[in-house]
Amino acid sequence: MTVRRSLPQRARSLIGAWCFVDHYGPGDVSLTGGMAVPGHPHTGLQVASWLFTGQAGHRDTTGIRALVRPGQLNLMTAGSGIAHSEYSTPATTVLHGARLWIALPAADRFAAPGFAHYEPPVTDVGGAKVVVFLGTLFGQTSPVPVYSALTGAEVTLVVQGPGLAGAV
Repeated sequence: MTVRRSLPQRARSLIGAWCFVDHYGPGDVSLTGGMAVPGHPHTGLQVASWLFTGQAGHRDTTGIRALVRPGQLNLMTAGSGIAHSEYSTPATTVLHGARLWIALPAADRFAAPGFAHYEPPVTDVGGAKVVVFLGTLFGQTSPVPVYSALTGAEVTLVVQGPGLAGAV
């Protein structure tokens, strides 16, 4: 799959604790074989997986096996070290998602590895659909543990007007 990396860039390496922002899809994985990332290690960070379409599986060296679906968060804490693999499921034909990487503060860089799965509620804010998966926004707080003050949310706006009707 083609992955587009928005962060880091030459002019900016971090936005707060966010150190990488990756976007992939939408892609017809029934033609390409989908996401198939074999086992590989990480340390000193957290990795948030957020899907818009499709399903992806996760396996790691702490024994976790989990799926992530649209509207659900998988957050892996690498800390002192973890290895994991990721793959799209056989039922997935279109995969579209984001991977958000969080640098752990120096004091927590070697925290114990861990994993959290969360399905946040959808909140209406002035006609916008707001889903807060990390941190706090619009009175919604995610219970998922993070080591820095940050917010992760999907905000879907409904655009109305001549030729503009639909979700953005």
